[in-house]
Amino acid sequence: MARLAALAIGYAFGLIQTSYIYGRLKGIDIRQYGSGNAGTTNTLRVLGTKAGIIVMLGDILKCVLAVAVTRLLFANGHGDMSYLLAIYAAAGAVLGHNYPFYLHFRGGKGIAASAGLVFSFHPALIPIEVALFLGTFFTTHYVSLASLLSYTGFFIQMVVMGQLGVFGMAQAHLNELYLVTALLTALAFWKHKENIKRLIRGEERKTYLTKKNKEALS
Repeated sequence: MARLAALAIGYAFGLIQTSYIYGRLKGIDIRQYGSGNAGTTNTLRVLGTKAGIIVMLGDILKCVLAVAVTRLLFANGHGDMSYLLAIYAAAGAVLGHNYPFYLHFRGGKGIAASAGLVFSFHPALIPIEVALFLGTFFTTHYVSLASLLSYTGFFIQMVVMGQLGVFGMAQAHLNELYLVTALLTALAFWKHKENIKRLIRGEERKTYLTKKNKEALS
């Protein structure tokens, strides 16, 4: 029951569709422009760097809040399940972001929301994840490649830290933690399947934090 509650809490926070809300404030439906994706990268390309940063921070924050609320509500009486319930809350936030029911399940790809998981789950995860994403992005300017490498690194870190006893969980709960993390990683790859095809063909679009990156609204 606690797992379902954590998942539901996360989904509710994930429904705060930052890019869609920001776009509406600017008089557009972000899903009708650029890639049609309701996420940070498309917002950055269509509405500019400032908009992209605001949307990214909003998407990160909603996952951080989902995890924080879950930990607060289940602080007592759940033994070593704190990290396990946190991953369920984060998974719910990613699902709410990717598949918001009130937008006909047309959301984003869950990367910024997943960054919220990294920042809220355990501080030891942050340095490597930030280095992986920023290092890849500023080297290649491919957001998709940076996102997927970061997610892969995140999964590896979770397993290594878990087996080293960092999370203080029984092995059965650790295995469940790994499974949920693996499913989130698989979802990220699934949502980026077209990006992966373009990367292989050398046709993936690069993203820059400059004016030349912005698309015209037409």
